[in-house]
Amino acid sequence: MYELVRGPLVWIAFIGFFGGMAYRFIAMALLARKDRVVYPTFDAKYGLRSLLHWVIPFAGVNMRMRPFYTLLSYTFHICVLVTPLFLMGHAVLWQESWGVRWWSLPQNVANVMTLVVIFACLFFMVRRLVRPEVRNVSFASDYLLALLVMAPFATGFVAHHQWLPYRPMLIVHIASGALWLLLIPWTRLIHMAWFVFTRSYMGSEFGAVRHSRDW
Repeated sequence: MYELVRGPLVWIAFIGFFGGMAYRFIAMALLARKDRVVYPTFDAKYGLRSLLHWVIPFAGVNMRMRPFYTLLSYTFHICVLVTPLFLMGHAVLWQESWGVRWWSLPQNVANVMTLVVIFACLFFMVRRLVRPEVRNVSFASDYLLALLVMAPFATGFVAHHQWLPYRPMLIVHIASGALWLLLIPWTRLIHMAWFVFTRSYMGSEFGAVRHSRDW
């Protein structure tokens, strides 16, 4: 089972991820081309201006109104992207499999970043339950996705510290990570890629058409 998930399953996940993302990007471009508003409205100046303000913490009014949520959200997104890429164990696997070497995080730093992801996922799920404005637009899939995002980090953390049998936890860790990659193009997780385009379009519309700010 370990060889299956470490080999074919990982390849299927990468192929499915890149293939799915390519399909979604092409479909989005073709759909935008059919719309008479999207391309004519787009303005690079206002799109970049909007992106700049939304990637800087507390640059927007709404961010300053919710400082804890803003700080946790930014930290979560950094950790969820950086930790898998630069975890020492993953770097070793890349070197063993493809001869690719790159810098890795100190183990203590990786542990803290992993715990941040786990805590943030739990916080986001509880927030969906207790905040009416969020609960009303939440679905069962949102909770499942939060659990899926948390699963590779939680199982990897447990496997690394060997709190449970190592090999079964490692298998679950790899399988959950592969499933995560496969589902990114087809679920709300795609917002990590869509953000640039949606924010650029909204910034263009507000700036070039409405002559106002969107932050």
